[in-house]
Amino acid sequence: MLIYLIQGFGFGLAAASQPGPFQTYLISQTLTRGWKKSLINAFAPLLSDFPIILLCTLVLSQIPAWFQQFLYIASGLFILYLAYGTYKTWKNFSQNQAQPESKIDGLPKAILMNFLSPGPYIFWSLVTGPILIQAWRESILHGVGFLISFYLTMICGYFLIIIVFGQAQKLGANMNRIMLGISAIALFLFGLYQLWQGISLII
Repeated sequence: MLIYLIQGFGFGLAAASQPGPFQTYLISQTLTRGWKKSLINAFAPLLSDFPIILLCTLVLSQIPAWFQQFLYIASGLFILYLAYGTYKTWKNFSQNQAQPESKIDGLPKAILMNFLSPGPYIFWSLVTGPILIQAWRESILHGVGFLISFYLTMICGYFLIIIVFGQAQKLGANMNRIMLGISAIALFLFGLYQLWQGISLII
């Protein structure tokens, strides 16, 4: 059991600390909506990964090329949409005026983003999926222990990111606006990269 708890901690820490579009989205939401309202977004992978884990561990031994292409392109387009939303928030930023929220802001958008991203599919197919299967075959408790260790570590890591960047609001409106602009640029670049990945697979 201990070895699976350690592996879950290690991979959970890596998943939370690795820069990517989901982490950038968490930062942009924190800067826009505040850290308290953004904490719920950290639970998005916990809610969206369940069907992904089932698909990758029970059905797929390796992600089909066509499915990976679709995920990269869909994810790229969605991330560009998020980048545009963040850009609009940056452009219309006002220190004294509350920012309007989309009807799908927050957790629903975070879940959709994680579900469309190819990262979790690749991760659970090639990295953590085989570990989970091995642990589950040895004991249900081993499998559950691995999952709890992984998600507890990852979500706590996301909490830390949200709280740290939430403190940026105390640095003043100008710093907050600058960081929003950086988040918009980062999301835009991530979106272009995902599109390029999908198109390169087709070519």
